[in-house]
Amino acid sequence: MKALFREYALFVSIISLVLFSIYEHSLIETIWGNITGFLILFGVIVYASLSVAHHAEALAEKFGEPYGTLILTISAVTVEVLIIAIMMLHSHNPQLARDTIYSAIMLDINGLLGVSAIIGGIKFGEQPYNIDSSNSYISMLLVAIGVSMILPHYINGEEKLFLFLNFVAIIFIILYIVFSRIQLIKHKYFFEYKYDKNQENEHTHSKENINGWYHSILLVTYIVIIGFLAELLSVFMSNNLQQMGLPMTIGALGVAIISASPELIVAMRASLDNRMQTVINIALGASLATILLTVPAVIIVSRIAGLSIDLAITPLQGLLLGLTLIVSIVNFNDGETNMLEGFLHFILFVVFGFMLFL
Repeated sequence: MKALFREYALFVSIISLVLFSIYEHSLIETIWGNITGFLILFGVIVYASLSVAHHAEALAEKFGEPYGTLILTISAVTVEVLIIAIMMLHSHNPQLARDTIYSAIMLDINGLLGVSAIIGGIKFGEQPYNIDSSNSYISMLLVAIGVSMILPHYINGEEKLFLFLNFVAIIFIILYIVFSRIQLIKHKYFFEYKYDKNQENEHTHSKENINGWYHSILLVTYIVIIGFLAELLSVFMSNNLQQMGLPMTIGALGVAIISASPELIVAMRASLDNRMQTVINIALGASLATILLTVPAVIIVSRIAGLSIDLAITPLQGLLLGLTLIVSIVNFNDGETNMLEGFLHFILFVVFGFMLFL
């Protein structure tokens, strides 16, 4: 109970949810009300997301790699799917899911991984990891992006596209199940790196002192509350984007930032602890999970709600995604990261952010 009373983010989130449910209609009537509501809700959701990171980290320590980062990435993707689904129902934007998935990949690989490699490179020079993990993730990313976001360009007719997307949803669910089995059972050692014993002892705690049920229940609770807060956020976000004449892609990036905030915190801590394997598992694993889980989820939501959906990337998005994957193939082929590699990915993220406004 003492630990529960220290869950300040939980109380802040619940109080915010109640207050905004009451005063939402009054706030959306004015420009400043929309801006204020958006900023407060965005801050509260990020604050709650940090608690998601805390509980996911505790479970990661209890169950070890790669289970820990799998828990974290699935938690983040769940938050992302909730927000996308809610915003799709509010805005009826067929490109929202595509833009959010694209933004999430750019944020995870270029932003999260780039910043972590820079920080780790400054402190440690070169940081080792298991090259089998990066090769596995990147090959899966190439297939998933190609099938879901490039192939739709070459399918003519609404009926054919309808059948193709249904097929993609089924295939991706199977792909994720197979990949998870490989990651957790068959080739678990691909996603592990054996650090020296002194380093392991320095950054791990006794597993017996971690209450798995407590952290699991609170993790799920936070995700549910974030889902409700996201529904309110979507209203303020849509109003602000329309009033300011900004593209919806800015909103997609906002969704990606919210869902990736727990991963960003954990990845930066891991890079400072010289645990680049954790960073690789989070950044590339989250990107893969975003495609393999979010794509089927949004397809199912669109079918149930009768909404149209467009997953085909634009030429500009394709170019930046292509550059990201090519640079990743070149950088992650030696089992070590350094500051230069991180800087290259970060530059791609800066270019991505700049192009959103053009």
